[in-house]
Amino acid sequence: MMTDPAEKIVRMANQIATFFRSSGESHAVAGTQNHIAQFWDPRMRAQLQAHLAAGGSGLDPVALAAARALSAHGGSASRA
Repeated sequence: MMTDPAEKIVRMANQIATFFRSSGESHAVAGTQNHIAQFWDPRMRAQLQAHLAAGGSGLDPVALAAARALSAHGGSASRA
């Protein structure tokens, strides 16, 4: 059974957001954004951005905010 590639990207982004959540929301968003920018390959980041453009269904609020921040920064790490 094939799964939608977006499901895997969403699950991974949500796991990262969960890891950073204990540091408070703003730090969690920045940590999630930085992790994705530094460690995900461009294809994975493109899949996340495509999922965001399609509405971002299933993304944790922290992961959603991180994806939006990545989009605003052209896929790069936070400057904060």
